[in-house]
Amino acid sequence: MNITLEQAQQVIEAAIVKAEELNTKMDIAVIDAGTNLTAFARMDGAWIGSIDIAMKKAKTARYFDMPTGTIGSLSQPGGSLFGIEHSNGGLISFPGGLPIMNEAGSIIGAIGVSGDSVENDHAVAEAGLNALV
Repeated sequence: MNITLEQAQQVIEAAIVKAEELNTKMDIAVIDAGTNLTAFARMDGAWIGSIDIAMKKAKTARYFDMPTGTIGSLSQPGGSLFGIEHSNGGLISFPGGLPIMNEAGSIIGAIGVSGDSVENDHAVAEAGLNALV
C-alpha cells in the first residue's frame, strides 16, 4: 500500500499552509512506501540546498519507520545508532522527517521538510502528516 498522489498533494498543501503561518519558506518532499518521490514543492525563495535535505529526511524516516528527530537522538556519540547518518548514501538525523501511516497503521510513505529551524521543519512536517488524519 502506497500513498496516493491525491494524498501526497493534501500533505504538501497542509505543510505549505503551516509554513506560511510560520512565515518561512520550505522545501517539502513526500515519498511512497518504496521511497519513490510522489510529490514535491519548493516554496518561492526556499533554499536550494534544502531540496536534497527534504528528500533525505523523507527517505530516512521511511528507511527506519520513525521520525528523523528520534534517529538523531539515538545517533549521538555513545548512542545505539551512532554513525548511522553515513549509511544508505547519507541520512538526515535531525527533525523534519516523519513516516506516514494509513488508518490500519501501515506505513504508506513519508514526508521530509527543510528550510528553517529544525523546530519549524518538524512543525511543518507534522502539519502535513495531520492532513491525512
